[in-house]
Amino acid sequence: MLTRRIIVCLDVDAGRVVKGVRFRDLRDMGDPVVLAERYEAEGADEIVFLDISATHEGRQTMLETVRRTAERLFIPLTVGGGIANVDDIATVLRAGADKVSVNTAAVRRPGLLTEAAARFGRQCVVASVDARADAGDEDGTEILRVFTHGGRQPTSLEAVSWAARCAALGAGEILITAIDADGRRDGYDLTMTRAIVDATDVPVIASGGAGHATHIRDAFLEANADAALVAGIFHDGTTTVAAVKQALAAAGVPVRPVEAVQPPEVTKRHD
Repeated sequence: MLTRRIIVCLDVDAGRVVKGVRFRDLRDMGDPVVLAERYEAEGADEIVFLDISATHEGRQTMLETVRRTAERLFIPLTVGGGIANVDDIATVLRAGADKVSVNTAAVRRPGLLTEAAARFGRQCVVASVDARADAGDEDGTEILRVFTHGGRQPTSLEAVSWAARCAALGAGEILITAIDADGRRDGYDLTMTRAIVDATDVPVIASGGAGHATHIRDAFLEANADAALVAGIFHDGTTTVAAVKQALAAAGVPVRPVEAVQPPEVTKRHD
């Protein structure tokens, strides 16, 4: 079994890390640079930086915050929010990101995923899919509907088929967030996650709903996710990355040892 990744998500609004429930009722959690360094020291495998209001507000990602964060990390950094075209992706990668997450722009123009993969390599392209159960367009049959603009706008797309299409178009990873589970700490939507894992041939990141280590374990062992995105329980001190990794290892989930983490005072390679 391949090593499973713990990815810490930093939802950033106005330069501060925030966290809410179902993408609403946001609370300030701290400075993204300070938190990113802390999570790397605790054993995080990657950091995801999402500028959650950039697309909704029609602006680009806050590049200076990306640069400050990237300069201090040795682990991979994925950045999303406010990405409209291939030039935006290039700009974010030049600012220090290792990968770029694309959501709304890919729904608007799916060819963006292909163009980005051809120019930068598919390993740099993450397709972010926000979805929730919703009534069908015609007969009312429930579907897993894709939403854009930070979970604000519904689309006509069904999440599993859209994720499979994103992978076929060139996305190197799929980040699937269950909107209804986000921030509730009742566990990931294992059914949705497993369906997308089974429908795609690229790594899938489970997101939305982690309340404790058993939820993360289930995302790996039951939904077969390659990585788990975690935020709130780390931000508020409920648990730590190291504690979660210890619990996962005890449950038989292969994880990268925390001891392998670079000390936080060393400067990153992006200079």
